[in-house]
Amino acid sequence: MIPNHIKIGNSATYLNKYITDHNYSKICIIVDDNTVNNCLNKIKNDLKFSYKIFQIQSGEEKKNLDTCSEIWNYLTENTYDRNSLIINLGGGVICDMGGFIASTYKRGIDFINIPTTLLAQVDASVGGKLGIDFNNFKNQIGVFKTPNLIVIDIKFLTTLHERELKSGFAEVIKHCLIKDDKKFNEINKIEWSQNSWDEIVRHSIEIKSDVVRDDLEEKGVRKILNFGHTLGHAIETTYLHKNNNLLHGEAIAIGMICESFLSMHNKKLSKNELDIISEYIISIYQPIKINFIEEILINVNQDKKNINEKIMISTLKNIGKCEYDIEVIPEEIIKSINYYNSIIT
Repeated sequence: MIPNHIKIGNSATYLNKYITDHNYSKICIIVDDNTVNNCLNKIKNDLKFSYKIFQIQSGEEKKNLDTCSEIWNYLTENTYDRNSLIINLGGGVICDMGGFIASTYKRGIDFINIPTTLLAQVDASVGGKLGIDFNNFKNQIGVFKTPNLIVIDIKFLTTLHERELKSGFAEVIKHCLIKDDKKFNEINKIEWSQNSWDEIVRHSIEIKSDVVRDDLEEKGVRKILNFGHTLGHAIETTYLHKNNNLLHGEAIAIGMICESFLSMHNKKLSKNELDIISEYIISIYQPIKINFIEEILINVNQDKKNINEKIMISTLKNIGKCEYDIEVIPEEIIKSINYYNSIIT
């Protein structure tokens, strides 16, 4: 079931209604250099309220304390009070960071997320995780806080390049692998781009919302949503400043192959299912050989799911069922990366 604070439909209509029902003193819309033109321009003529715009440069490298300080300074200098509202119009970077800024400014003001990428619509904007990167480690600083409103407007997906759509689709695959084998079998039979985005987005939101509902702060079962992310985040961070940097979903796709291998290595997932998962993911993403393994291991050791300096991941029992807090050692991680490299050559 989709929670009441998440709406799917026309973003301007939902924004106008929500803001009419609330008496905000000031409203700031945070955008980046992509969404100010591609998304805000699509709805600005239909917005029936006054607002100011704060624009940042796009990209994961801007998801840091320096950008937060710029926006906190702007809010302070322009006397935004605790009855103000921030609207985050953008992808995962804007929604994660904008929500974090709102949740910490004057100990918390209201905020609305309008995710504009497939990745943000199916994952980053849902579940109340907010944060920024720190010292090149992903989401190292953050809070848990549910937005006052999330509006999913499918029309924004038409602004995305194929690579960005594929990046978001990795999270769709993940949701199927951890919770819905029937849906995985369904999407596995058709070209990835032939899926109904409205149906796919709703399906992912329902799965993530159901998982998060009883475990907002990730103490238990919510950890299954991190399948593919322990290695995926480490790979993404490692390649962030390399010439062949990876988008989030591209790194997570590699992470899912590696962690599926670890699932089989731990005698959970069958070899047949590992082959099915690997072949499907490779059929969608343009694979690259993964190097810099020592650097990846350093980043894995900073993962937030680790316990007592032990590396903990989520693994598949089979397609559609996932378990969490499974310990792995560096040698096994290296084996999983070697497996991935072996099947793409």
